[in-house]
Amino acid sequence: MEFTERLKILRKQAKLTQKELAEKIGISQPAYGDWERGVKKPTQDNLVKITKIFNVSLDSLLDNELEQEDELANVELLFRKTSDGLTEEEKAVFCEELIEFMKERKKTFEEKE
Repeated sequence: MEFTERLKILRKQAKLTQKELAEKIGISQPAYGDWERGVKKPTQDNLVKITKIFNVSLDSLLDNELEQEDELANVELLFRKTSDGLTEEEKAVFCEELIEFMKERKKTFEEKE
């Protein structure tokens, strides 16, 4: 299932209109409609907002579409989702650990292939 379909299903399960969900995200209804039609994709910040609204993981929302994106963008999304309330020093350490973890996981997956 593609992102556009998952987004629409989540919205309908939450009994929200496109306009209501767009307001929760902080965008216009036409902009949101473009996401459901696949005309445009949400920004990283908006993806994080969607995961928080629906209380789902980024991975389940994108269904592994992250693998098709730039590695740094993946780290940034995960970092933004999980770094609320950390000091700048803690954020720097956390970011380094995330990057290292992703490199190790990628190696593991590549070795299995």
